[in-house]
Amino acid sequence: MDELMRGRVYGADHDDPDPGPRPGHDYRELVAGPLDGLLLDVTGWTRHQVEEGADLATEIGAYGPGGHARYGPRAGDDHHWDWEGDTR
Repeated sequence: MDELMRGRVYGADHDDPDPGPRPGHDYRELVAGPLDGLLLDVTGWTRHQVEEGADLATEIGAYGPGGHARYGPRAGDDHHWDWEGDTR
């Protein structure tokens, strides 16, 4: 778990001097794809939302600006979400 807590949080400002996780928040590590290694803050998400995964905005995916990367939960692993592909 310590490894997970050292990453950069998705959506953190590039100028943020401390872009890492915050105490008391719940995170998923994004695996593979354009957002590989980032942490996604799912604090306050419903169980259904967490089970569904998310389309995350990114400019570095297959579709460039305006594109999204789809990530979903890894079976049997509560801390990692795997990349499922890029979308528009």
